[in-house]
Amino acid sequence: MKLLPLAALLFVHAAQAQDASAVSSQINGMYPKLDAIYKDLHAHPEIAFQEERTAARLAAEMRAIGFEVTEKVGKTGIVALYKNGAGPTVLVRTELDGLPMEEKSGYPYASKAHALLDGKDTMVAHSCGHDVHMTAWLGAARALVALKSQWQGTLMFIGQPAEETVSGAKAMLDDGLFKRFPKPDYAFALHSWPLAYGTIGYNSGPVSSNSDAIEITFKGRGGHGSAPDKALDPIAIAARFVVDVQTVVSREKDPKEFGVVTIGAINGGTVGNIIPDSVRVRGTIRSYSPEVRAKLLAGVRRVANASAAMADAPAPDVALIAGGAAIDNSDALVKRTEGVLKKAFGDANVARMPAMTASEDFSAYVNEGVPGMFFFTGVYDPKAVAEAARPGGKPIAFNHSPYYAPVPEPSIKTAAEAMTLAVMNVMGAAGAKP
Repeated sequence: MKLLPLAALLFVHAAQAQDASAVSSQINGMYPKLDAIYKDLHAHPEIAFQEERTAARLAAEMRAIGFEVTEKVGKTGIVALYKNGAGPTVLVRTELDGLPMEEKSGYPYASKAHALLDGKDTMVAHSCGHDVHMTAWLGAARALVALKSQWQGTLMFIGQPAEETVSGAKAMLDDGLFKRFPKPDYAFALHSWPLAYGTIGYNSGPVSSNSDAIEITFKGRGGHGSAPDKALDPIAIAARFVVDVQTVVSREKDPKEFGVVTIGAINGGTVGNIIPDSVRVRGTIRSYSPEVRAKLLAGVRRVANASAAMADAPAPDVALIAGGAAIDNSDALVKRTEGVLKKAFGDANVARMPAMTASEDFSAYVNEGVPGMFFFTGVYDPKAVAEAARPGGKPIAFNHSPYYAPVPEPSIKTAAEAMTLAVMNVMGAAGAKP
């Protein structure tokens, strides 16, 4: 008998509530194991394309769950497949890499790890929450296999290297990700964010920025610091560039459009009384729209050349290196998913939010023609978040801060449950039509 619209709606709501309860029960039951995995991953981070221990740990866990695992995809990436009858193929991505920085969270399981980066020793930390993501990824995989009677299709869980350098997704695709393995029908990824734990943020359309790296070498002529007229000072040229390039943002870009040019490193010289031959400037360009991206790239190159020309110096070596493109969430997939998340976590805890200004290479999969949804999950005590929002309140540490310190249990549980429900919803469970 054909259901009436109201009856059909009640049927779907009841199914969603049942799924949410089953998923929550699964995640709660496995949490002690997830907690141990999280603390191990947190204490042993590895930087981009060096994630050998991390990848091996995740590969072993996924094989134990029942996935068919292929390692060393895109150098250190993993691909885990679980086939459960006819249905869509759904990609779920986590990142493997940490950051080259010291952790100052104060946690007893804080990282003391070191790595070599460009031949130099650096400390390493999971100060962007990738350890939360990996643990939730494993939790979702376990829950989905335990609840396989409620969905059909193929799970494609990938552990991606080098997200922090915005190069791991390309490496996996170049290594045949969508040729050696099924091209997915949908793709999901999540990211921890300084929101209250138990909350989820998302949006349709752009949810991250375009990213381009700046690598410029300004050339001069070395000499004695007491006789600058006998030299050609590249430090002065670089300083002029750092100041003048901001006019591209403030005077050439539409003020209503997002765009940022940040110089994060200036390297040149050895001591105070020697003028060096060259200075290296490194930075980043961020934008949402292709038009703004093109304007900023052209402006940075033009100002760099003009800064050198004003000093009658040789033309600089300018490299503007493309990174990740902005993630464009599928409106249809977002609309299909948000109802399930609201039903599970409550309307007040699931809301649309503005795009982040940071960048992400999850866009590389979406730009292969795969409808995707990238969403955010909170990691901090709601009281601390509320305090930080008040004028003069104590701020909370943002991603990439040495003090970034997610509260593990509620953060991991929310992320794992949300991802499990999102996947089930497109594989014939809560999203199925009665």
